[in-house]
Amino acid sequence: MATIIQKPGLPEIKDNSEVKSFLNKRGIQYDHWPVPSNSNSLTDKLTLVDEEKEALLKNLDNRFETLKEKEGYQSRDLIVLHPQVPGLNEMLAKFDKVHYHTDDEVRYIVDGSGIFGFALSGEKFLVKVEKDDFISVPKNTNHWFTLDENKRIKAVRYFQDMSGWVPNYVEETTALV
Repeated sequence: MATIIQKPGLPEIKDNSEVKSFLNKRGIQYDHWPVPSNSNSLTDKLTLVDEEKEALLKNLDNRFETLKEKEGYQSRDLIVLHPQVPGLNEMLAKFDKVHYHTDDEVRYIVDGSGIFGFALSGEKFLVKVEKDDFISVPKNTNHWFTLDENKRIKAVRYFQDMSGWVPNYVEETTALV
């Protein structure tokens, strides 16, 4: 279940319905989709070869078919990050600064965890996502992403248009103040 971390002095939000309401009020779609148990042998592995990635994506195709039909998504892939990925810190450095995309950023976390940060209309907050969390960040929304202390995540990425997924950086700090 996701956790909302607000500026100092404000409480964390952990209740699933409260997280969903908090994010929906800010235009961010959130849901909790349990990963099918027949995927555990793949989600529990640190690394996956291409055939295993495709098998995991096939196990989750019902989600992709729904998103294709309702939202027009055209493609999806699986990103697998962990401490042994070569160049991990350089890869993460592209997204740990405030930026936006011209396409929605849609993620279904199937293992591990990470942190999305948001800077919206003067408000900043973090959303810690973990296994079973689905989040859709609308296009042109200022945000950033980093892994947490575990440095491990498997996430399905859904795309309407791959060209819209380039980060456009903005001058904004990630500090929650």
